[in-house]
Amino acid sequence: MALAKYIVPQFIDVEDKIIGPITVRQFILILAAFLIGFLLYRFGSLLSLIAGGIIDFGIFGTLAFAKINGRPIHFFLLNFAQTMLRPQMRIWNREAYIMQMHEKFKSEVKEKPKPSIARKEPVAGSRLSDLTLIVNTGGMYAGEVQSPSPAPVSIKQPTQKK
Repeated sequence: MALAKYIVPQFIDVEDKIIGPITVRQFILILAAFLIGFLLYRFGSLLSLIAGGIIDFGIFGTLAFAKINGRPIHFFLLNFAQTMLRPQMRIWNREAYIMQMHEKFKSEVKEKPKPSIARKEPVAGSRLSDLTLIVNTGGMYAGEVQSPSPAPVSIKQPTQKK
């Protein structure tokens, strides 16, 4: 059975160009700048046209063409605004968290009797050294026999056949 082939779209984050290298967003921003400049010309004086035009075209030109880290500046401005509106530092208050959890699970948690745990006697130093020797010799060392009276125990050395 042949697998169906599909065309995977590429460069989906590239904006469409409408007039030469100008995208739709840039065109609308430039159009808005010219509209504000026309309103300043029509209803203001020459001084307001020059001062307002420089500020107007500076702001809209920056919004239209400036990029920070290869991304349009409006993404940077949106991220900056979101960062400024969020709290700067998050502190975890452990005591408040524990109180909330106690209140939340107060009715659900019932006291269970604690089971008694059988404890093993800790391994004595000499027993530990015996176990180490058994492991290190690959089981050739049989270990010392625990006897009530301290008596010397001989260790059998394995004989090698020639």
